[in-house]
Formats: sequence, C-alpha cells, structure tokens
Amino acid sequence: MVASAMIRTSGSVPDARKYLTPGTGTDLHSAPVRVTVGDVVLWFDVDGSGLVVDGASMRERPTLLLLHGGPGFDHTLFKPDYGRLADVAQVVYLDHRGNGRSEAGDPADWRLDVWADDVREFCNAVGIDNPIVLGWSFGGMVAMAYAARHPDHPAKLILQSTMGRFDVDRIAEGFRRVGGAEAADAARAFWSEGAGPETMGAYATTCMPLYSPTPMDTAAMSRGRINPQLLLGSGGLMRGMDLLPGLAAVRCPTLVIAGEDDPICTIEAMEDVVDALPAEHVRFERIPKAGHLANLDDPERVFALIRDFVRG
Repeated sequence: MVASAMIRTSGSVPDARKYLTPGTGTDLHSAPVRVTVGDVVLWFDVDGSGLVVDGASMRERPTLLLLHGGPGFDHTLFKPDYGRLADVAQVVYLDHRGNGRSEAGDPADWRLDVWADDVREFCNAVGIDNPIVLGWSFGGMVAMAYAARHPDHPAKLILQSTMGRFDVDRIAEGFRRVGGAEAADAARAFWSEGAGPETMGAYATTCMPLYSPTPMDTAAMSRGRINPQLLLGSGGLMRGMDLLPGLAAVRCPTLVIAGEDDPICTIEAMEDVVDALPAEHVRFERIPKAGHLANLDDPERVFALIRDFVRG
C-alpha cells in the first residue's frame, strides 16, 4: 500500500510525512504527492485502494506501477484509461526524473541505469513491496533495465510496445511500412544523434499520426508536461542502447504486449525482447491491426490481458 493510502487510513504517519509533500488537492487519497528519491523529488499519483474490505477481513491488493513513455513526456497518456485497472490493483503513476512534474536533477543523470534505480528507490521510499511494473514505450526500457538490475524486486513485469535494442534503420523501416518514404526519412532524421527543432517538427507532423491506426485525442498530448531538452536529445540518449543481454536475469512472470503494426517499437523489436527473456517466464501477446498505442486500437483485449495477468 503506497504512502498516500497510508496517510488516508491512519490520519497521521510521521515517518512518511518527512518524505512527502501533498499536492494541491484537499483529499490526500486522491491528491498527487511527491517523494524524495536520492537527489531528486519525484511526483506520483494513485488510483484505487491498497486495502479493500473482504468480509470480516481486509485484503491487500497488488500495486501496479506504471512507467510512462518518452523520454521527455509524462504519465498523463495513461489517464484516464489505465485507471480502470484499479478494480484489481492499486494503480500508481510515476513521472521519471527529468520528466513531467518530477524534478529535473542533473541532466548527466538522465540515463537508463539511473531511471531504473529510481524505480527501486521510489518503491522503498513509499513502502511498495514487490510491485507489478508496467512499462510502455520508453517506460518499458526503464522497466527492462530495472528488472535486470534488481531481479528480485518486481513480482511481475508487463512490457507494452517497447524495444530492447536501439536500431534507427529498423525504426525508419517501420515508418516506411505505414507511411512511405517521407515518414521513413523524418523518423531517421529525428532519431539520429544531434536532431534539432526542425527535425522534431517534421517528426511530429509526419510520423506521430502514424503511431497507431486509432487517432490519438489531441487533448491527450496537450495536457502533458513535456521536457523539450530531453525530448530533443532522444536519439543521442538511445544510441547504443542494448538491454537484451540483461534480460536473461529476469526472474518474474513477464507479459509482453506488441502491436503488429507498431512503426517505432516494431513487432520485430518486440520479438527480440521475447527471445531474450527466459522462456519459462514470458508470455507474448501480439495484437493484430494495432500500433504503438495498442490500448487505443484494441482496448478490450489489451486491458483484459493486463487484468488477467495481474490477477493470475
């Protein structure tokens, strides 16, 4: 049960309060809070209760920790849809350091190993034991690095629409399949090291509408808090990334969800992730006619898969 729920149920938790700063809301259960993790203050929010009434006793629900995409975006693309999972878990949204409403910290620490360790330290700070960690897109990369570095910590892992190895040629080909040569060129330019504002503009107008067959609600993008410095540096940040060897260390049940028409985290990239994970732990679910946002393209199947995996 995370700290916001502990404040709500106990009324006074002195040990927790030295770490937490309430958000602007008045209901501590629903208000976002902040927690000091290492040298930064991270922002998080909670949907649902960690303890629920079960007859004459209280039953503890698992914690589902959501790691958002980017880098440079925030948790808001998970809302409101992933809140429906609060019927089976306490859902926790976390903004990575340098992203969203969390502190930036030192840009030299905008690295996968630091973000991965932040996940473990965040859980320690707010009292989450053995979370189920769901990483989408860039958040999936953080989740893979975290599970490889701390294999005994997660209870389960969910990897949605992500990649374990950065390959700009594969990304360009993915966009070529769904958008032709113009999209391929725009993707290659943006994901190459040293990309500038003009490449981001071309990518946003040419490639982002191709992420999934289902158009994204424009409000979903406008309500997020974006770090342009981190977003513009994505190509350089990802260059040389290869998480696949470390996946052999993963020890927990892992659900991998991939849209077959995802142009950026291609189905081939997801197959590489599955092949690198221990076969006895992995379950691979391909979503036909779905792209990078498979939860929009086939929400009934995607959320049924996640809900069953959390319960199982």
